[in-house]
Amino acid sequence: MLKLAFSTNAFKQTTLEAALKTIADIGYAGAEILADVPHAYPPEMPDSRVLALRKLMALRHLQVSNVNAFTLFALGDTYHPTWIEDDEDLRSQRISHTVNCIELTHALGGKTISLQPGGPQGALNRAVALGRYRAGLEEVLPLAEELGITLMIEPEPGLIIQHAQECVELLTAINHPNLKMNCDLGHFYCVDEDPAEVIRQCAPWIAHVHLEDIAESRVHQHLVPGTGAMDFPAIFAALRDIKYAGWVTVELYPYESTAAVVARDAWNYLQPYLG
Repeated sequence: MLKLAFSTNAFKQTTLEAALKTIADIGYAGAEILADVPHAYPPEMPDSRVLALRKLMALRHLQVSNVNAFTLFALGDTYHPTWIEDDEDLRSQRISHTVNCIELTHALGGKTISLQPGGPQGALNRAVALGRYRAGLEEVLPLAEELGITLMIEPEPGLIIQHAQECVELLTAINHPNLKMNCDLGHFYCVDEDPAEVIRQCAPWIAHVHLEDIAESRVHQHLVPGTGAMDFPAIFAALRDIKYAGWVTVELYPYESTAAVVARDAWNYLQPYLG
């Protein structure tokens, strides 16, 4: 049976602890932890707080579905510092953050970390950008393997890896057991791919699923499931076809002022698909 979770990145107007309580009270089995301000930026996560979070989640019967290390507002913005900056010091900040997230995920009892797919390419040569990204990933993968954590590339519209095949090509080239895909289905819909077909074609690479709805225009704006144009019956049929039994995390970060409401709306809408 599929396991449904909700990402705390919708709850940036409240504390991580309050977000987890709300997510559990709605009925979700898991929560994706935002490894950034204002929730779980690793330098602000002493051992005592990690232990308290583990106790809170155990009490609420809530598991860590994933740790989201995509954004880095603590040092920059949604994307920056990226893996592909011209400035080596900025690239090092992203690498250090990922190392810290690997250690935090292990401490929290999580198993996966979602990563930005390099960053915005801009005027940078694509081969150079991919080379920098690959070098950064290969620097952090030994620790991920040692601690049993799977790193996941998350294709996103407008970044150097947008399409499923681009992601698979890089995963194949690096060929590491601790590097997989975070399959954000709305992102694929935005770049004119069929999410259900992506699921079937990329089954061996999928370690976690992000779910949201997207408007028929395919503009990259996360919507509450059931309010856009995504074909959820086809998506869940595909997940059943590949016998996916991992986490499906609903990600609705644009709804900070109504996070609890949309979390419940998504929960109610998705229940018929989970059997």
